[in-house]
Amino acid sequence: MPSLLSSAADDVFSVADLSTLLDPNGTQHYGPYPSSSPDSSTCGNDWATDTFNRVFTVRTNPDGTFLIVEQFKDGSFVTMFGPSPGACDPSDGFPAGIVNAGVTGSMHGYFTIPLPPGMIQMSTSPNCDAVLNTLPCTTTTFINTHFTACYPATCPVTTFFFHYSAGDQMLVVHEWKNASADRGGNHGDIQNVSVP
Repeated sequence: MPSLLSSAADDVFSVADLSTLLDPNGTQHYGPYPSSSPDSSTCGNDWATDTFNRVFTVRTNPDGTFLIVEQFKDGSFVTMFGPSPGACDPSDGFPAGIVNAGVTGSMHGYFTIPLPPGMIQMSTSPNCDAVLNTLPCTTTTFINTHFTACYPATCPVTTFFFHYSAGDQMLVVHEWKNASADRGGNHGDIQNVSVP
């Protein structure tokens, strides 16, 4: 079966070592930070629990603002019973579906988060939580303890891409791309049963 995804560049970027690709004079690198997070579907329910390593790259732009790239690497997921991740988004032609509990697979992805003018870097601590040095690591914790607190209210994610893949496991659809419109939008699903 051909891949449902036509965004190979996004897949490569998700797992690339940005410390070797970007000018070291204009970037800082943090992580990896072992993490996990519930994953919501297009219907609003949590469809899986994801486990991954967070890696943050901070780029200083020529105008003094910052761009944060958060990569989600070496990821896996395990599903919960309920509506599949793409069940409430018919825009790609896939029907709604149900996913069984216990389906496992791999995942990776990234966020880009531009910080608005006036945001100041408050810390270069190697810890995800620059203040308390505690876990768990979240996007909010990293940004709001290393910079002027702005996430998500005034410095939201503007671009995102996630790719989920699961082998057979009695699935009728094996791949799900959850992405912002500028990365092609959502496509595919992870589902055991299609619902007409």
